[in-house]
Amino acid sequence: MTTSAELRERHAEVWDAAVGHRFVDELGAGTVDDAVLAGYLAQDALFLDAFVALLGAAVAAADRPGPRLVLARQLGLVAGDEDDYFTRALDRLGVRAPAEPARPTAAFLALMDDARRSADYGRVLTVLLVAEWLYLDWAQRLGAAPADWLYAEWIELHRGPAFAAWVGFLREEADRVGVDEAAFARTAQLELAFFDAAYR
Repeated sequence: MTTSAELRERHAEVWDAAVGHRFVDELGAGTVDDAVLAGYLAQDALFLDAFVALLGAAVAAADRPGPRLVLARQLGLVAGDEDDYFTRALDRLGVRAPAEPARPTAAFLALMDDARRSADYGRVLTVLLVAEWLYLDWAQRLGAAPADWLYAEWIELHRGPAFAAWVGFLREEADRVGVDEAAFARTAQLELAFFDAAYR
C-alpha cells in the first residue's frame, strides 16, 4: 500500500464523513436548497485565487521537468473552467458580491497560504492531493448527474478520466517525494468542516 493510501486509511473516519456528507447526497440528487448551494459556492469561489497560487507554487517547486509541465497544464484548466463555472453559477443564484470567509474557509485559505509560502514541494502536493482526491471520491460515488447544469457541471468537473488521471498524478508525486501527514489530516478535517458549514 502506498503512503497516500495508508494515510487515507488512517484518517478514514474524517475522509468518509466528508465523502458521504449530506451535502454530497443532495448535490447528486439535485436537491440542495438554493440558499445552501449559494452559500457553499460563494465560499468555494473564495478558494480559487489561493488554489491557483498553490498550483503555481507546485509548478515552481517541482523537482523534475515532466511533473512541472503536468502541474502547469492543470493550472491553466483551473483558471479557465472553474472560474467560468463560478461566474455563471453565482449569477444564477443571485450572489452579487464576494462572500466573507466563514471560519472553515478562512482556516483552509491559511493552510493553503502556509503551504505555498513554505515552497516545500511535498507539503504543497499533500494539500493539493487531499483537496482533489476527496472531491474525486465523492463525485465518483454519485450516479448520473442531475439534468440541471448547475449541479451537473460541478459534479463532472470533479470526475471523469481526465480528473482521475490528475489525482493519480498527484498521488504518485506525493508518494515519490513524501506526504506530509499533518497537512493531510488538517486538509481532510477542513474539507469536512467546509461541508458542515454549508448548513449553518
